[in-house]
Amino acid sequence: MSNLLLIVYCGLITFFTRFSMIALLKKEMFNERIREILSFVPSAIFPAIIFPAIFLNSSGSLQFEDNPKILASIIAVIVGMMSNNILATIFSGLAIYWFLIFI
Repeated sequence: MSNLLLIVYCGLITFFTRFSMIALLKKEMFNERIREILSFVPSAIFPAIIFPAIFLNSSGSLQFEDNPKILASIIAVIVGMMSNNILATIFSGLAIYWFLIFI
């Protein structure tokens, strides 16, 4: 039971530290140039999150051979570029990945 409480406690701390930055900062505090620069932050962080999930195996080594995640991600990118629909992108990537690992 104490492990569950620790997980909940850590989750609440993480949520409130991130939420406080959103709730307390006012958009009027930033000029247009800073807002423009901050708009690129998600694009800069996204590859750092996605790359390890696709290209690294459980031991942290690069895995290019026999890696179904690479093909699934390529197809998801193509679907995303053609459809401009985030749900279609997610579902196509997951469907291809599941197809490759289960069949």
